Amino acid sequence: MLDDLLERLLSGEGGPAADQVGIGMLLAAAHNQSRELLNQALRPLGLNVRGFAVLLALPIYGPVSQRDLIGHIGIDKSTMVRLIDELEEAGLVSRERTPQDRRAYSIVLTPGGERTLTEARRTADQVGGHIFGCFTEPERRHLVDLLRRLTEHTAPPRPGDPRPR
Repeated sequence: MLDDLLERLLSGEGGPAADQVGIGMLLAAAHNQSRELLNQALRPLGLNVRGFAVLLALPIYGPVSQRDLIGHIGIDKSTMVRLIDELEEAGLVSRERTPQDRRAYSIVLTPGGERTLTEARRTADQVGGHIFGCFTEPERRHLVDLLRRLTEHTAPPRPGDPRPR
């Protein structure tokens, strides 16, 4: 059973570096469980976490190209194309030609997408309260700080970075 293995690894029973593997497994389990809970809650809206991320990004970045969305969200190109196709079929986004380059398209949130985004935000807030409700606000901020530091520390170097990470 995974829980048993995880507890044994975290206790150091697996020998050198077992706790490192256990921490990774624990992070993965937390991610998978929270993602599944949010996906289940968003399903009645015709969304999943990735689609929700796109809808969240559009008001922040405005009409934006698929290429820019890929950079902002971190979804690979083929997944993004499929995702935008699905969101467009559902009437949540549209592709509109950009005035600067008639060959290029911007992804735009539709009025239906705006309504769905409002409802999805409410849903995500409820799910987030369930998932993270076991933490006090200072604990939650501390968790965010720790996870941010971990992702920054392990991120691959960016072009032009003066030092490796």
